[in-house]
Amino acid sequence: MALEPAQALALAQFVKRVGWSEIRGNAVDDDEAYTMRDALGFLARALAEAGYAPR
Repeated sequence: MALEPAQALALAQFVKRVGWSEIRGNAVDDDEAYTMRDALGFLARALAEAGYAPR
């Protein structure tokens, strides 16, 4: 299974735009929020390496 290019770009845009308040609001505590933020950073780097790096 693979993302369509439009899906990958939309996901890259979302990862770029999501902020701490949204992350923290969906986590049970700060530790989980920091883990989520780190995972989103990893995802953003992977998308960028695949050519999906929004400005």
